[in-house]
Amino acid sequence: MVVIKIILTISFLFIFLQDFKERMVYWFLFPVIGLLCALLFYSNTIPELFYNALKMNLAFVIIFVLIILLYAKLKLKTSVLKTIGLGDLLLFVAVSLAFSTISFIVIFICALIFSLTVHLVLSKNQKDITVPLAGYMSLFFLAIYLVQWSGYVNIYTM
Repeated sequence: MVVIKIILTISFLFIFLQDFKERMVYWFLFPVIGLLCALLFYSNTIPELFYNALKMNLAFVIIFVLIILLYAKLKLKTSVLKTIGLGDLLLFVAVSLAFSTISFIVIFICALIFSLTVHLVLSKNQKDITVPLAGYMSLFFLAIYLVQWSGYVNIYTM
């Protein structure tokens, strides 16, 4: 388990650094994160809860992406790929394999709020108008995992 945690930590850090600096992320990091998150979740819960949570979390992500798609088309009158990056979408799917449904929804929304807050604070000093959403969210999810691994909170049973 220690090796899984180290690889997951490094993967989240790579996504943060790459997305923040280059606005591009190596694609293979997302399946790595998805697989490792799923392994950690599966080892900390019963199989029935794991499979039900995966279905519900993926449904939540699909609904969320459809709302973004509709908002981009109807309100912003632009394509979805100009509104949100492929890396962001891949991270949404990867982390949907990580937690029970209620925990996932709460953590996901908090990660979005965290990303918005950090971007608003840092955007005054940046020339680029795009948001490194996958990077900021990776940093947030890493913090959540570090709190979990420290033993203060059990995110798998929330």
